[in-house]
Amino acid sequence: MLRVHSIETFGTHEGPGLRLVIFLQGCNIRCLYCHNPDLLECRGGKLMKRKEIIEIAEKQREYFGTTGGVTISGGEPTLQTKTLNKLFRSFNKRKIKTALDTNGTIVSDDIKRLYKKTDLLLLDVKHIDEEMHKKLTGASNKNILEMAKYRENMGKPMWIRYVLVPGWNDEEKYLRQFGEHFFGYKMIERVEILPYHTLGVYKYKELGLEYKLSNVLPPTKESLDKTKKILSEYFTKVLVK
Repeated sequence: MLRVHSIETFGTHEGPGLRLVIFLQGCNIRCLYCHNPDLLECRGGKLMKRKEIIEIAEKQREYFGTTGGVTISGGEPTLQTKTLNKLFRSFNKRKIKTALDTNGTIVSDDIKRLYKKTDLLLLDVKHIDEEMHKKLTGASNKNILEMAKYRENMGKPMWIRYVLVPGWNDEEKYLRQFGEHFFGYKMIERVEILPYHTLGVYKYKELGLEYKLSNVLPPTKESLDKTKKILSEYFTKVLVK
């Protein structure tokens, strides 16, 4: 059984092609800018059998084409790794392409096995500086960098996703540290710059939670262009999403 928050059919933002996107409930970190606070608690959502998810994927299979498939996102999906391993094994047998959208903060043998079953890894790198990463998310980035290296050594593709938060991770020194760290990685197909936004702030009010970045505005076009220009010095494909 998987604890699922929601399902998106015909998704176009969580990997290549048209995708079935499963958002799992629960997260192990607390990003200050999280736009889905309703996904954080592990006890929310609804329980779904693997068979149910496979049936939905099979119904949508004809729309996947040669590039689409299933993306498991969250929350943090690797909190439910044992069940995901079984689910991805079924997808692999059915030749349904898989993508995993993860913060990479958890390291275990089960997760490494899951990476092997995953066709595309979408790895969220919140900040390259460890202390700033802790301030931004409440967790270290050491495991994230370790799992990025593990994926690189595995020889399977990944996309790096970077939420650009003004005043937090948009300084040139941090962007260059980011670029220098990953420079030379052959398995990074693209870097996606995701502009910070405030579209989920209303959820905090509904849940009675404090939104701690209320004084932060979304990045300007100038800032996004500058970020893309800097990162393009290190990576062959950089996109602003």
